[in-house]
Amino acid sequence: MWFTRVLNVGVALTLVSAGCRTSNVGQVSNPPVPRSTNVLDVTFEMARQVEILPHVVPASFEETSERPLTNDADDPFAGRNELPLDELVAAVKARNPSLQAALATWNAAANKYPQAIALDDPMFQSMYAPKSWDGASNIQGSYYLGVAQKIPWSGKRELRGNQANWEASATSFDAGEVQLRLTEAARMAYFDYYLNQRERELNASSREAISRFRDVARSKYEANQVSQQDVLQADVELAQFEQRQIELTQEQIVAIARINTLLHRRPDHPLPAPPRKLSVVEELPPVTGLREWAVGNRPELQAMAARVQSEQSAVALACKEFYPDFEVMARYDRFWTDLEQRPQLGLNMNVPLNQSKRHAAVQEAMWRVHKMQANYDQAADTIRGEVQSAYARVQGSRRKVAVFESKILPAAQDNLHAAQSGYEAGTVDFLRLIEAQRQLLDLREKYQMAVTDFHRRTAELSRAVGQDVLSPTRPVPVPAYEPPESAQ
Repeated sequence: MWFTRVLNVGVALTLVSAGCRTSNVGQVSNPPVPRSTNVLDVTFEMARQVEILPHVVPASFEETSERPLTNDADDPFAGRNELPLDELVAAVKARNPSLQAALATWNAAANKYPQAIALDDPMFQSMYAPKSWDGASNIQGSYYLGVAQKIPWSGKRELRGNQANWEASATSFDAGEVQLRLTEAARMAYFDYYLNQRERELNASSREAISRFRDVARSKYEANQVSQQDVLQADVELAQFEQRQIELTQEQIVAIARINTLLHRRPDHPLPAPPRKLSVVEELPPVTGLREWAVGNRPELQAMAARVQSEQSAVALACKEFYPDFEVMARYDRFWTDLEQRPQLGLNMNVPLNQSKRHAAVQEAMWRVHKMQANYDQAADTIRGEVQSAYARVQGSRRKVAVFESKILPAAQDNLHAAQSGYEAGTVDFLRLIEAQRQLLDLREKYQMAVTDFHRRTAELSRAVGQDVLSPTRPVPVPAYEPPESAQ
């Protein structure tokens, strides 16, 4: 029938405009999906048929889960004797799935702009009088064919596009915030790894010292200069060091697993050793400059600023809703008998009579702007406080390290030497010698903890500022973002 041919033509035009191949036009229904087929497979296959996702998406969840996390050839630290902090941070950023998810969210948001500014699809219109085509009637064949296109009021599409762009900008800053969090997490894991290695070395060194003290005590015991209690006390101390070594080995496994998890690979993948020493800087940039830098450059604040701009566009768009939208159409109508009346043009538009609804929508959008501005101000105050607090903790840790290096450790070392000499000379008992060794070990561990704590606090300060405060390019003050005034 003629009507069927017209319908087929309309369907074909729709499929061609959607990007489907003409060889699929005749396929009216989709093939049934087997029960065992992953729904994601079918979705991706449909996307590939319209040539949207040719290569970028994995075939299925199963394929992703079965893929190995890493291999030796993919190890950026293979053959290295020391684990460098900067390269570890860079590798975590490149490999961690949370950042990949944030970047995917950004890319998804960026693709909303062409959708937001696009016109609605044109509508194909048709009507058919079946009795006029049955051949038994003297009535002329009657039908009409037409197209209609909706056109919004001037400026609406632009404002929708602005909203989409600002939201995409906000998600890009969200990805920057994820980078900051990953950087902080990688540094914290690295410093835990470093501290564990130093504690293991200190424990081994103290165990060797106690072994030497035991040999001296045994020699003096065999010479009837001291009682057997000195030897037994040394054995107790050695057993405690062995127990401590077991605990440190467990902590090392945890530290390595934490770093490998950030690198998106097996938890037991081997790592190079941490460096022998971490330096402590003597000077930091002024805290005032760091506060202003943080307010002007923290991705979290920049994302909130972008969302304020998006809400401003929403206010302007709500104001545009007081104006009508249009629909233009054209058709050829054979229901009319006069040839001159068959070609037709038309215009439809909505009549925005309900003003209270639109006023309420404007007020709602404006209050959302006020809320976002208040949230921005609150976040800026919080960040200033975070920078100030983190800066104070860094300075305190630095002074603590200086006291250890200049006073505490030298005094503890001298105390141990005096106790060792006194024990060998018989003027000091074995318990005082053991106590001096314990004190030195404890203070050395506290010193290493103070050094590690300095770098941890520095990582927290860098996170609060939004940039590494120890980098060669120090942060400099920049003008802070000022949220725009709300729409009137």
